[in-house]
Amino acid sequence: MQTELLEQPNTPTILPIETLQVMPMIKMSARNVDAFFGKAQVLHNISLDVPANKVLAIIGPSGCGKSTLVRCLNRMHEVAGGTMAGLVLLDDRDIYKEDAVRIRKRIGMVFQKPNPFPTMSIFDNVAVGLKLNGLATRRNIGEVVERSLKQAALWDEVKDALNKSGVSLSGGQQQRLCIARTLAVSPEVILMDEPASALDPIATAKIEELIHDLKKKYTIVIVTHNMQQAARVSDLTAFLYMGKLIEYDETKKIFTNPSIKQTEDYITGRFG
Repeated sequence: MQTELLEQPNTPTILPIETLQVMPMIKMSARNVDAFFGKAQVLHNISLDVPANKVLAIIGPSGCGKSTLVRCLNRMHEVAGGTMAGLVLLDDRDIYKEDAVRIRKRIGMVFQKPNPFPTMSIFDNVAVGLKLNGLATRRNIGEVVERSLKQAALWDEVKDALNKSGVSLSGGQQQRLCIARTLAVSPEVILMDEPASALDPIATAKIEELIHDLKKKYTIVIVTHNMQQAARVSDLTAFLYMGKLIEYDETKKIFTNPSIKQTEDYITGRFG
């Protein structure tokens, strides 16, 4: 079985033309992206488009390059000592020719494990990016914090406890706090790397509901091991295997009528 999988050809890696015709403008694109850690190549010739105000789910077994791909989309891969070749475009501009700090403001990141700053209050956890980037005056910083917490569906739960430590919250609340921190600097794209993998089912449901709400304003890319979650929250799904993009299409088609047998085998649990 494993040999058959490895022999499957790598398939077309951008959305089919009939899909693109009904999609909105393309917000981000990866073109022929290879990624490396030292001499080890972890991504091979990845090309895909991410339409604006859609949710793209990246699925695949552990070690297939999902997190590496999403980190290449906002230059976090280079922070970890990796290198890449190819193009990553945001509004048709190469992000690797732009200022990295500015790019990470426009393309926010939410990590697998909630990471609020332990020495900061709930309020300051949200405000920290604003202060570091000089994006808010003392007069309007409170307004931005409140708006961001409301967007993250957390305001009603913390509005009377803004001076408490961010780590005093539950795991699900901490993750929504980190989302609020990302939203505070007004990104255009939000990358989420397994944002609910460490959460209980109730907290996971809140994160998924939040994703549905956020895509009205933002473009979202989510990495997930949970195929049911991908089916619930995403408009588009990309299936990676061994660093290669095997299939990319509308989520409904991927999960009901995939074009590639390898995709079907993974979704139906024949390997993974």
